[in-house]
Amino acid sequence: MDQHLKRNLLKTMVRIRLFEEKVEELFLSGVLPGFVHLYIGEEAIASGVCSALKKSDYITSTHRGHGHVLAKGARMDRMMAELYGKKTGYCKGKGGSMHIFDFNLGVLGANGVVGGGFPIAVGAGLSAKLKRTDEVCVCFFGDGSSNRGTFHESLNMAAAWNLPVIYVCENNRYAATTPTHTTTSVNNIADRATGYGIPGVIVDGNNVEEVYSAAKNAIERARNGEGPTLIECKTYRIKGHFVGDPERYRSKDEVKEMKALDPIERYIKGLFDENVCTIEEVEEIYQGIRNEVIIAIKFAEGSPNPEPEDALTDLYVMEEGIYYA
Repeated sequence: MDQHLKRNLLKTMVRIRLFEEKVEELFLSGVLPGFVHLYIGEEAIASGVCSALKKSDYITSTHRGHGHVLAKGARMDRMMAELYGKKTGYCKGKGGSMHIFDFNLGVLGANGVVGGGFPIAVGAGLSAKLKRTDEVCVCFFGDGSSNRGTFHESLNMAAAWNLPVIYVCENNRYAATTPTHTTTSVNNIADRATGYGIPGVIVDGNNVEEVYSAAKNAIERARNGEGPTLIECKTYRIKGHFVGDPERYRSKDEVKEMKALDPIERYIKGLFDENVCTIEEVEEIYQGIRNEVIIAIKFAEGSPNPEPEDALTDLYVMEEGIYYA
């Protein structure tokens, strides 16, 4: 892996981390409306996977989707505006934290419905196959949604039709507040790939280069017409399920222990050991992104609110079996 890619992987992870830390601060201070689920601790997954994709490729996201969208190339100012509920946001202020999308970036939507991205990913994969393009779709999902029917239906259909879909499980050990081992009968989510005759790969989700390598291989398989892959990334969310979560379901000692595996700190240490970058260069990356966050907040704060008369635009209604936008 060349040094330019290594630096970009670090930059993407830091970009997600600083955005999320500021979002937490703004939400707790009462500035942001709605509900917020942070991606802190899982940055290596979105960064590694999306770095292996092309702009024309697709992703489906989750309720914890800020990191996926930023890693796919989203503008931070429009992301922030959406969280503020402003008209300049990606969804014109109507979607908020859990529903950001941008078709121009191949982002088919974050999704407040657990397991809601699976059918969309199959549709994107089928579209690419029918159009005979080399596009692929990555479906990000959590360990909890692997117990939903859409997971099994989607993997079965993608396998049966040999679709270019890569399923990326972000196993952070908890489905909301429920420990994964109490609700699954297998040791690894990736073991379920066997039932559908597709590869199941397990990686350290806090090692961005390992994630990138696995994603790159799976994407190449998909582009070559070899069908889907299930990648399980073992990780941990450092923050609670949502901002304000009392976290009674896990101990402080457990969180402290897992913080030691912070993907960004580990990667920076590795880059220093390999002489890829210096302390000054890392600080320059951090400062550049801090400035980007400040600009994003100013953009959001200075943006207009949605107009009342726009409340019913961009909605789909059904009349006599036909959908109208």
